[in-house]
Amino acid sequence: MSNEMKVTFPGLYSEKRGAKTRYVVRKEGDKTKKITLAIDPSHPKFAEHYHAARSGIRLDPEPVAAQMVIRGSIGWLVDLYIAEMERAVASGQMHKSTCQQRSVFLTWMRAEVGEYGVGIPQTQLILLRDMKASTPGAADNFIKAVRAMFTWAVDRNLAKANPATGIKKINEGTGARAWTVADLEAYRKRHPFGSMAHLALTLFMFTACRIGDVVTLGRQHEVKRANGSVWLGWQPEKRGSKKVVIPILPPLLKAVRAQSVIGRTYLLREDGKPFASKNSFGNKFSTWMDQAGLVGLSAHGIRKAAGELLALHGASQYHIMAVHGHASAKTSEIYTEGADRARLAEQAMQMLSAMDW
Repeated sequence: MSNEMKVTFPGLYSEKRGAKTRYVVRKEGDKTKKITLAIDPSHPKFAEHYHAARSGIRLDPEPVAAQMVIRGSIGWLVDLYIAEMERAVASGQMHKSTCQQRSVFLTWMRAEVGEYGVGIPQTQLILLRDMKASTPGAADNFIKAVRAMFTWAVDRNLAKANPATGIKKINEGTGARAWTVADLEAYRKRHPFGSMAHLALTLFMFTACRIGDVVTLGRQHEVKRANGSVWLGWQPEKRGSKKVVIPILPPLLKAVRAQSVIGRTYLLREDGKPFASKNSFGNKFSTWMDQAGLVGLSAHGIRKAAGELLALHGASQYHIMAVHGHASAKTSEIYTEGADRARLAEQAMQMLSAMDW
């Protein structure tokens, strides 16, 4: 039902459609022809649209003004690089999560210093990094994203140099802290066998997979060998990783088969559905760690603990490569270096004690 407006525009009236109001104009000389305007009276070009409608012409909606981006600016480069990452995701050359993480950091950078040229000084990047110093991991990942963008830009002559090269990490540690035996026991005591929380820990320990993979693993990844043993095979989500194929050891098989609800994935929410994303599962796992009184730990620390335990029990870097899906031996050396030094020290001390004093 229409309501006439008290306005100075002849033939103009408004109509309520739910919560919205639309503005209609009768064509001059033909009251049977009505044209709905694409804008409302508050728009600066309303008079133009109104007079066109009185003539029987409906103008298209006014386009939203595009953000003015200066060619050669940081804003310009960020837009180009995000578009390139999205293309790479579509073609399978980049993982979606990598694109999303970098886009968040680079969009923030554009908002802060978008007017700077691509020759932005390194000191400015360090200032931006320090703005995130309260979360060292995020600060370092910001610089990593910027470095990747400029590497891409330099290769295409969009920038002359990479200002992120040489910027040191704030978090100079060895990454996530590995879980100790005491940590594992505390978690298992709070979350007993049969619970989804217990299954999550068991999956991490006996697959050494990343959080992005653990939420997708399920019975469709199981392979039964001729000897009756059950193996797991999956392609890690991290780009460049090698396919992982490992036996399901008895503790993991027992934990998996103990679940009364069977879904597309091993790990399920309270409603029996898979977790929507690795982030939603990560939040849940954080809750389980808090309930067990574990502070300063992460799911990745379990993967690290598995790698260190393998190394301490004599596994070579190539053994760890096969379990962790590493494409480079250099990555697995992180776990074997300390263990090798410990074994060498023990052997040296045994040699010393065997000497004739």
